[in-house]
This record gives sequence, structure tokens and C-alpha cells, in this order.
Amino acid sequence: MQNLKKHTTLRIVHKKMKKTAISFRVGLALLGLLASEPGNTTQEFRLENGLKILVKEDHRAPVVTSQVWYRVGSSYEQSGSTGLSHLLEHMMFKGTERHPAGEFSRIVSASGGTENAFTGRDYTAYFQSLENTQLAVSFELEADRMKNLLLPPEEFKKEHQVVMEERRMRTEDNPRSLTQEQLDSVAFVSSPYHWPIIGWMEDIESLSVEDLRAWYRRWYVPNNATLVVVGDVQPEKVFKLAKQHFGPIAPEPLPVQKVRSEPAQKGERRLIVKAPARLPYLLLGYHVPNLRNAALPWEPYALEVLSHVLDGDSSARFSRELVRGAEIASEANASYDAFSRLPDLFTIDATPAQGKDIKTLEQALREQIRRVREELVDPAELDRIKTQVVASNVYQKDSVFYQAMQIGFLETAGLDWHLADEYVEHVRTVTPEQILAVAKKYLIDDTLTVGILDPQPLNPGSRVSENASGVVHVR
Repeated sequence: MQNLKKHTTLRIVHKKMKKTAISFRVGLALLGLLASEPGNTTQEFRLENGLKILVKEDHRAPVVTSQVWYRVGSSYEQSGSTGLSHLLEHMMFKGTERHPAGEFSRIVSASGGTENAFTGRDYTAYFQSLENTQLAVSFELEADRMKNLLLPPEEFKKEHQVVMEERRMRTEDNPRSLTQEQLDSVAFVSSPYHWPIIGWMEDIESLSVEDLRAWYRRWYVPNNATLVVVGDVQPEKVFKLAKQHFGPIAPEPLPVQKVRSEPAQKGERRLIVKAPARLPYLLLGYHVPNLRNAALPWEPYALEVLSHVLDGDSSARFSRELVRGAEIASEANASYDAFSRLPDLFTIDATPAQGKDIKTLEQALREQIRRVREELVDPAELDRIKTQVVASNVYQKDSVFYQAMQIGFLETAGLDWHLADEYVEHVRTVTPEQILAVAKKYLIDDTLTVGILDPQPLNPGSRVSENASGVVHVR
């Protein structure tokens, strides 16, 4: 649990993968793997208690990843009790009668495996990666804590403090994260994406062990979970093993979750965040649809490709024209997630180059947006981008863990897990006209929220670490 940043989303995973350095030539080579890649061997099962089981065979190595996804995350919470899902994730490692605190991790490690967990806006997931003969170890442990978590008060006190310190380090003392959090809170008025996954500090402070116990009983039930297994396995054997361990757990009635829709934004919003930092920072967030609510089914894929037009690799427009060309930005990024449960933002973030100010940087970014709203992407540029996107998708499938992530995230967000297999074909069909259409329709000022980090002097005596991008951590 300590080795994986917990309050992460698949948008971050996608962004990191998109940044993977894949040259055009290597991309073409990876495309050749499509012919030899294992076919769609995912099989779906369901136990009588409602637990869905998705098994994908990948026999390239004798390993397996097992993930249990619960359909609950920060977007299921209410104002005043934010942070419940993330804090409960910490407590899921603190023991049952059969396996006291620390025993879970010790058993997985002794079996030669690794384990961790992560919380997002729409999910909480727990995973083990093991040698394929050890899958029963994972199932036995996960089934035990699905039903029998103890939540000892003394362990809660410790983890309560850990989570508050985690928030201080990762958000309150990280000016970029703080700016992103503030941007979301202004861009979203009604949507539960308004609050951070880790929760507001005041809410975290007020949480009790009884709050977590009620949250656990409400959501951690088999009919609210999906078991995803990817690796060197036989689906029927996995189903039989899952039935043995998870089958005896009784289902429970689930709360009716009312979706809080976000009202249409009627004009540009702006905010300034003042925090100790060395460099200013700029965020632009446009309200956009996703696969669940897009007016036309191709729009999310066009937005996905558009994000790569702006920020795909070193040859993308931001890097080519703003970082290396005009030297206005030291870095500039674009991010979009088509697969969230609720509508999200198309986000652009950037840091000005030395000697450049935020105003100049914002003007340059808006000029890039104007171009994609008014000019068709050149077909040759689009072909190159599609090659990179498809190659990256193939590259990611070398990892059984990432394959399971794709399936689990789609299923838990209420989407069809088959979309993981259809993604490449959808991307290939995107046209320059479609990219122009979504840019013109959605990247407009009326749906835009602008966030600016106004760097303040660092406190005397603070120990500061700064990476090449200018991110400062004050400790």
C-alpha cells in the first residue's frame, strides 16, 4: 500500500502511459504485435451472490494479477464526510480475526507476490500480482476481508494520522496539486468531482471508526464488486476457485445512488491560488462529455485524439511549438479521460519558461486551442498520432496488471468492459473533421475554468525539493 499513490485515477495512468517515449519507428514495430497479440479471451461469470468475475487469459508468462474492484469512491461520498473511501482503503490492511494487522502483506510476500490498493473518484480496488499457482492465496485473503474486517480503534487512530499527513504532503505542501484541487472545486459546482479523492482536511479530521464501519457494511459486499483476473490461468478453474472462496458471502441491499448532474457553465471562471513555490503554474479546464453522456458516440474518441494532437510526444504541438519552438513553456500537457463515471474536464496545464510570464503563456495556449477549433489537422499528422496512440495501447498490454486495470476501471465506471478491446478501432476511425467539431463545440470560453498558481516566497528554513519541472515540495 505504501508503494502506490492511492488517490490516483485512470486519467493519471493514461497520462503517464502517453508520456512513454515511443518513437515513430518503434511504434510501427509495436503495431506488428497486433497480429500476434492474444485474442479477446476474456470470459465473464457471475456468482449467485452477485459478484461479477472477469477472466482474461494471457499465457506469455506464468504470472497472474488478481484485482477486486468495489463500485465506491470519492464521488459516492457526501459533503461533510469526504475522504471515507480512501481512509477505509488504508484500514482494509488492518486485519480480520483470521489474519491480524500485517499478516495479509506478510502472506502475499511469502508467496512471492506483491499487493497494494488504490482509491479513485469512482472505485476502490485491491490487487495482488503473483505466480499463477498462488491465485488461491489472493482469493482467500480478499474474501476474508470482504466479509470480516475488524477495524480496530487503535489501528484507526494511527491510520487517521497517516492519511492527514498524506494530505499535507501530497496536496497542501504541493502547490501544483493544491492548484488542481482548487480548480476542480471551482469548475464543479454540483458534481461530486467537486471535492478531492483524499477528502477535505476538515472532513478527514472529523471521521470516526464508526463512520468507516458503516461505509464498509454499505458498499463492501459481493454484489457491489468485480473480481478481475488476468494472466496465465484457465477461466473455468478461476471461476471454480472464486466460487469456493467468495461464494459463501451473502449479498446485501445496495443504497440507491442518485447521480448529481453538473449544471451547464454559463461563462469563464478564474481563480488564483497563492502558495509557496518557485514557479507559477497554469491550468485550463474545459467541461467535456465522456462515453456515458456524449451526444455522439465518436466524440470522446475525437477528444482523446485531440489531446494527443496537443500533447502526445516530443513531436506534438505543445512540445514542438511552445517548449522547443517559441520557448514560451518549460512544459505543457493535455489530459482527457473518456471513461469516467461522470462528465469530467479536458485539462491543459503548463509552466512558463524562464523569463516568460503567465499572461504570455495563457495567450500561447489559447492560440493553440484557436487553431484546433478553426483548422483541420493535417492527415499526415493525424496518421502519425494514431500510430503512436495505437502503439502505446499495444505496449500497455504487455502488462497483465494494466490489462486488468482497463477491464476493472471500465466495469466499475458502469461501462462495457469490451470497450478495452474496441479502443484501437475507435481511435483509427477518428477524422480531422471530427477533431475540429469537438474542439469547436467543447473547447470554448463559456465552459472554461482557469487556475493560476501565484508563487509566494518560501518560508525561511523550509527544506525544499524541486524537480526539473519546477514542482516544489515544502517539508
